[in-house]
Amino acid sequence: MKFIVSSTYLLKQLQVLGGIINSNNTLPILDNFLFDLDGSTLNVSASDLETTIIAKLNVESSEKGSVCVPARLLLDTLKTFPEQPLTFTVEDNNTIEISSNHGKYALAYADGQDFPSAIELTDTSTTVLIGDVLSNAISKTIFASGNDDLRPVMSGVFFQFTTDSLTFVATDAHKLVKYTREDLAANEAAEFIMPKKPLNLIKSILAGSEEEVTIAYNEANAKFSFENIELVCRLIDGKYPNYEAVIPKENPNKLTIDRNQLLNSVRRVSIFSNKTTHQIRLKIAGAELNISAEDIDYSNKAEERLTCDYQGDDMQIGFNSRFLSEMLSNLNASEVSLEMSLPNRAGILTPVDGLDEGEHITMLVMPVMLNS
Repeated sequence: MKFIVSSTYLLKQLQVLGGIINSNNTLPILDNFLFDLDGSTLNVSASDLETTIIAKLNVESSEKGSVCVPARLLLDTLKTFPEQPLTFTVEDNNTIEISSNHGKYALAYADGQDFPSAIELTDTSTTVLIGDVLSNAISKTIFASGNDDLRPVMSGVFFQFTTDSLTFVATDAHKLVKYTREDLAANEAAEFIMPKKPLNLIKSILAGSEEEVTIAYNEANAKFSFENIELVCRLIDGKYPNYEAVIPKENPNKLTIDRNQLLNSVRRVSIFSNKTTHQIRLKIAGAELNISAEDIDYSNKAEERLTCDYQGDDMQIGFNSRFLSEMLSNLNASEVSLEMSLPNRAGILTPVDGLDEGEHITMLVMPVMLNS
């Protein structure tokens, strides 16, 4: 088989696919890209067994065939070429030869039949979204998902589709984010848990994209199709925890403050906090918010005073500064509100502005016990 393709076009597509390849694969064949040529269409696949991503490329050819090409070697070679046509030819001596304007390069290839084939989905439901909307939903939630292998359901993002809205939830039991779009809906109700790795890939490919994304899903797998790319992945098996039950409904104490001001203050003060607990103390009285942290072992301490808008009883509450700053930096609002009931109940962080029509974000952060 033989085909001609632009070097930069090929590199751009392969870099997207390369994101799925593990650095240490149990199956050596997974260190390769599968090139499947059918006339002027070249389908390139990469897989880690859980997720397979396939890109459809236009090339100059009238032949058929499939080979597996070493991914790392090919990517490293393509990165060094300026824009030019490259000719790929499969030779009889089990090598694939790349001819450029200045030279020839031979790579050993493996048989295309050895590459694991992507899962075919049956009995699927589908939902269509705009790429940027999906990318935004993922980036607003994925940082809150957990890394605990003992609780795999919490290591992904929960997609909850209804005929009224689309909801995306992530939690690691210390923090929780619920992102809802009431301006979008599915044809029928569905729930599934997406693993983090394919979501990170989708998020980076689709950021800013106006293209439509078709999500097809059944009990075990999901398929995302957009532009010239298809991504098929295995869903996380299990039942997602009842997240609605942990969101406190009655929160009489409400603090409204400039997001940037609060974020910078939390970041500064947290430098002086205990390196294990990252604990900071919020003391609210009247229109004043006092943020402090202390590391008794090293006699480090810091304290800042901010003016805020506060309705409620005077209170003191402790938070893990890392969770708080992570949440604040994932919001685009200029002002945020923090609603609380008691020092041992979760605080609810929501943006006051900066959202589109029909877009809602609720962030929940668990407090830490204050050692008075």
